[in-house]
Amino acid sequence: MATIDELTTPALLVETSALEANLAAMAAVLPGARLRPHVKAHKCTALAARQRAVGHPGFTCATIREAEGMAAAGLGGDLLLANEVLDTRRLGALVERGARVTLAVDSAQTIAAAAEGGVREVLIDVNVGLPRCGCPPERAGALASLARERGLEVRGVMGYEGHLMMLTPEADRARRTEDAMKLLLAAHADVGGELISAGGTGTHAMNTWATEIQAGSYALMDTAYSAAGLPFEQALSVLGTVISVNSGNPTDSSTGGGPWAVANVGLKALGMDHGNPTIPGAKVWYCSDEHVTFAPERPGSARVGDRVRVLPAHVDPTVTMHEAMYLVDGDRVLERWPVDLRGW
Repeated sequence: MATIDELTTPALLVETSALEANLAAMAAVLPGARLRPHVKAHKCTALAARQRAVGHPGFTCATIREAEGMAAAGLGGDLLLANEVLDTRRLGALVERGARVTLAVDSAQTIAAAAEGGVREVLIDVNVGLPRCGCPPERAGALASLARERGLEVRGVMGYEGHLMMLTPEADRARRTEDAMKLLLAAHADVGGELISAGGTGTHAMNTWATEIQAGSYALMDTAYSAAGLPFEQALSVLGTVISVNSGNPTDSSTGGGPWAVANVGLKALGMDHGNPTIPGAKVWYCSDEHVTFAPERPGSARVGDRVRVLPAHVDPTVTMHEAMYLVDGDRVLERWPVDLRGW
């Protein structure tokens, strides 16, 4: 395919120059093992290979499927599954085949599952303020001792300050990140190990306490993170086709009487948990299953058959709805990368 006009829509586009700029910018701030890229944000081994090429040897995964796919692609040298798992047999099989897999644990049950399934290395997952997984900081030392009694190597601790990633103003984000990391450092003092794993795109530069940062969204970006003032470019968009236009109803106050257009990018092509997408040069009204309805800033500028780029508000769930991403330079299609870590 030579141009985006030949793609079936909706189609996931990645602007190559923006992607490369984002990879370089992050590598300059967090070189080498200081960054453990989180593949849940893009679910693509080809993109993970580019992250390794700029110097990052280890990766973070959210699912067993991601870990399996990374290992199959030759990227299994140091994988962290930053999630609790109660059936670890598939992970144990990866370890037996030569992959290095470290698993997050936060309870006696998850420690037992790791040991019984063949996982050999763990991190103690600590709650640093996000009400999700993680043990109380004061329990971390006891869990580490239990893990060692079960024959596991405890590599350290992890804690995710995810509730702070998009907090503004930035000074508040920095202050509360420090508070969260004080909890993690206290737990690490009881646990030991070489790793203090934390952070994400929103706190990547200010979290200087963690030994490694688990950022992922920085590579492709979305409008929610862009609004937080981060130094990365919007590389990701969903290409749509305008399938209908309407001249408007001057008596309808709900639309302001203006014209609108509809493109074929809806709820089944976008992650919507962070709100509506954005269309440059237009105001998005709403999304439905297969449609995004929007009002062009210049009335009459949208025509049936036009291609529009829809910018998602949340990158992770958007990517996983697509089978492939197309690397583009403007309107030219350069490569097709499978989103090969999808599914379970």
